[in-house]
Amino acid sequence: MTAAVDAPRVASRKAAGASAGKGPGPRSDAWARRLPLLPALIFLIVLTQLPFIVTLITSFMNWNAYYPEERGFAGLDNFTRVLTDVATRNAILTTIVLTATVVLVSLALGLGIALLLDRQFRGRGIVRTMMIAPFLVVPVAASLLWKHALYNPEYGLFNGLLTAVWGLFGSNDPPQVDWISSMPLIAIEASLIWQWTPFMMLILLAGLQSRPLDVIEAAKLDGASSWQVFRYMTFPHLRQYLELAGLLGAIYVVQNFDAVFTITSGGLGTSNLPFTIYQTFYNAHDYGRASAAGVVVVIGTIIIATFALRTVSTLFKEESK
Repeated sequence: MTAAVDAPRVASRKAAGASAGKGPGPRSDAWARRLPLLPALIFLIVLTQLPFIVTLITSFMNWNAYYPEERGFAGLDNFTRVLTDVATRNAILTTIVLTATVVLVSLALGLGIALLLDRQFRGRGIVRTMMIAPFLVVPVAASLLWKHALYNPEYGLFNGLLTAVWGLFGSNDPPQVDWISSMPLIAIEASLIWQWTPFMMLILLAGLQSRPLDVIEAAKLDGASSWQVFRYMTFPHLRQYLELAGLLGAIYVVQNFDAVFTITSGGLGTSNLPFTIYQTFYNAHDYGRASAAGVVVVIGTIIIATFALRTVSTLFKEESK
């Protein structure tokens, strides 16, 4: 009697187990969500990782198009040549100076503009759009604009302003400054600062709008001045946004090629590491050494990007609390 009663229960359990094993489980659901993204992932790997692997392999080879018979494995010789070559060391130093100057000045200007645009005034939306416009200009077009419309010693805007100022003082012999020849690195830095200040402003403006306004209003009611509110409340709140903007800006500026190539063509001591890689690859046709220098740039960029990702994850954790 007992066996007859238990038989249907055992059969039902087996049927349930079989249906659970064959039916869709958590793992199949996860694959169903990931499968549509697989083509994009494969395309991204083919587009980005395969060229880097080829570059990494080439960096360990002695490969110069002018001497095809000498092609072979070179070990770490290309990296040694990159780090000991005087021109490459100067290019690395120029890259560091250019990146640090552009990022720091853009951060300072972006912070000031963000503080102004955070206030309520008529036409604020239009002004914000106009301030973002330089960042939307194509880098090569921006460099050409600065080189010809602003820096040109004959018809550039800067010399035109100098002529107008000298005319106000009654002088008939205004100076005609060749801005690129007299200050080449500053000329490149100015164009990049103009282009990257809106980027810094956007990040810092987002940080300003995430401040706890009730706490700030309470501090003002307690007698805190505007400087005290900025120093003890706004600036500490913006610290991680400043770090994020600086790190992201450094990732992009350290790889800048357009401004150096367009404004000075790498001359007058303005050749940075990306331009040196370009010269080594396309002019000297030394593919091994150019690839080694490219790997050095990638490693430096990865180091900076690691700190940027940590800053982003910290911001997300704080906002989720």
